[in-house]
Amino acid sequence: MSELNTLGLGEARDLLRKGEATSVELTEACLKAIEDAGALNAFVHKTPELAMERAAAADTRLKAGDAPAMCGLPVGIKDLFCTKGVESQAASAILDGFKPEYESTVSQQLADAGAVMLGKLNMDEFAMGSSNETSTYGNVVNPWRRGNDDAPLTPGGSSGGSASAVAADLCLAATGTDTGGSIRQPAAFTGITGIKPTYGRCSRWGIIAFASSLDQAGPMTKSVRDAAIMLEAMCGHDPKDSTSADLAVPNFEAMLTGDIKGKKIGIPKEYRMEGMPGEIEQLWADGAAMLKDAGAEIVDISLPHTKYALPAYYVIAPAEASSNLARYDGVRYGQRASLAQGDGITEMYEKTRAEGFGPEVQRRVMIGTYVLSAGFYDAYYNRARRVRTLIKKDFEDVFAQGVDAILTPATPSAAFGLGEMTDADPVQMYLNDVFTVTVNLAGLPGISVPAGVDKQGLPLGLQLIGRPWEEGDLLNTAYALESAAGFVAKAGKWW
Repeated sequence: MSELNTLGLGEARDLLRKGEATSVELTEACLKAIEDAGALNAFVHKTPELAMERAAAADTRLKAGDAPAMCGLPVGIKDLFCTKGVESQAASAILDGFKPEYESTVSQQLADAGAVMLGKLNMDEFAMGSSNETSTYGNVVNPWRRGNDDAPLTPGGSSGGSASAVAADLCLAATGTDTGGSIRQPAAFTGITGIKPTYGRCSRWGIIAFASSLDQAGPMTKSVRDAAIMLEAMCGHDPKDSTSADLAVPNFEAMLTGDIKGKKIGIPKEYRMEGMPGEIEQLWADGAAMLKDAGAEIVDISLPHTKYALPAYYVIAPAEASSNLARYDGVRYGQRASLAQGDGITEMYEKTRAEGFGPEVQRRVMIGTYVLSAGFYDAYYNRARRVRTLIKKDFEDVFAQGVDAILTPATPSAAFGLGEMTDADPVQMYLNDVFTVTVNLAGLPGISVPAGVDKQGLPLGLQLIGRPWEEGDLLNTAYALESAAGFVAKAGKWW
């Protein structure tokens, strides 16, 4: 069986348990696919020896009948997760060569569940970006192409390496992180599934911080069932993370019945953006019709503060980033720049941070430092926090009216070409997060499900937003949408 790397987690798990394939075979198939896919630039630190060692250990566990759900399944880990003894750079030059002496809670939980780590995946530097063009390792390329056009496309960001690797079958699934849409937007651009759980559901310990009140880890997979399997392994209370919720983790997979009769699905009028492509509008209408056919009730809802979400997000996230990234100064953390004779500590800080951070990170750190500075703190940061509270209340009011989930587009367009947005005003790039940032500001769970293709054959995703802590219910609604949409398109292999 040479095509083992094309399987999803659920199918591969069933084969392993029946003894029809081994973890070693699965892992070898993925490692070969990774070697052949250099053109995608998705994997940046490969760990084949570690992968084969874990695969052999998983096969032993499987034979002994001691096999958790993820046992023997090869996955990729985003470079934002610290992995013991393996480079963990957050795709930044300032952390060049950093090999942590500890393992992030999420990657440890996956390892404990028997998952096999194939290596570390490319991403936007410090998770800041929507196109995976800010990485010190270079751009990730989307495996999808527009019709017969050879122009390389973005896989989205910041979890672009994870999205590209899963879509191109280099791994069965991957971890991502989502601060303003960094799991859901790349999932939509590459035709895969990505879920951002409720804030606090997955531990943030050992994940290099961008904006601590917004960051959340989640799985990027080939199907909703796979997302349910992997999310369960990633969740759980962690005393090392003060924001981690001490709640039982349900069996998400067992909740996938596909029965959504009587569920109320809200359609927010504020998400009908000016200039939205007709294809996205049509996909959204089709998605609502599919859910209605499955027995759900479709209701119009209002989230009145939506228009303030992007400005509030681009004050809060840079403010937290400037605070979190202050530690990378060449003294306590990070690569120190070479200094000229007579340089003092100020020059050392300036040169280190100027050389170590890329332009997008520098831009956000400067914005963040500005909005936190005396005289501007109340005008910007405190005002943005008040807006955030209003956005959260909008969702609470809608859920209080009995709405079970909210359906929106995942992105305002299909994947765009690499370089197409970088020369434009950076705000154009930030607009990519228009449908996703509200979910992070409110701390809610959100999932992107591939639901169709545009006229150029590129995948388009729909987003479902759920009630807090009800990922199981959200996954079940997504499962019904996935079944109705019947999306099976794959990128044609060119790499």
